[in-house]
Amino acid sequence: MSKMMDAFNEQIKNEFYSAYLYLSMSAYFADQGLPGFASWMRVQAKEEVTHAAKMYDYVLSRGGSITLQAIEAPQSSWESPLAVMEAGLEHERFVTGKINGLMELAIQEKDHASKIFLSWFVTEQVEEEQNFGDIVNALKLIKGEGQGLLMMDRELGSRTFTDETQAPAE
Repeated sequence: MSKMMDAFNEQIKNEFYSAYLYLSMSAYFADQGLPGFASWMRVQAKEEVTHAAKMYDYVLSRGGSITLQAIEAPQSSWESPLAVMEAGLEHERFVTGKINGLMELAIQEKDHASKIFLSWFVTEQVEEEQNFGDIVNALKLIKGEGQGLLMMDRELGSRTFTDETQAPAE
């Protein structure tokens, strides 16, 4: 089980890095005068922190130890809003690969509890990639500028944080 717990510790770092990256992207959007995009990214960063916390709690519940690892500094500038969202989509694809790797390890280790736990993350990654992909496609349609960009900024600013890691009340 220590192989699995080590892998979870690594993924906790990856989830916190994701939050750090999305905060950096939020700062970029704020600097560009796009408060809606900035807000959307802050919500995204909060989601990543809750993902890390969910894994953290899971490791502890299984009797594992937490070993927090260093987080590298994220990129802080991009060429355009489209470039930011394309980088976000690429990052989510990276995270999907890491989650799939965890699932493969759980299968290999015959760790059924971790397989069940990870299934939530597998489903979540489909949604994460779709969200970024939809925004990338919309930015391409409007060529990332003008009134379309301002309309998207207003729409993205309406996103609110919901902790989806918590089971709904029955």
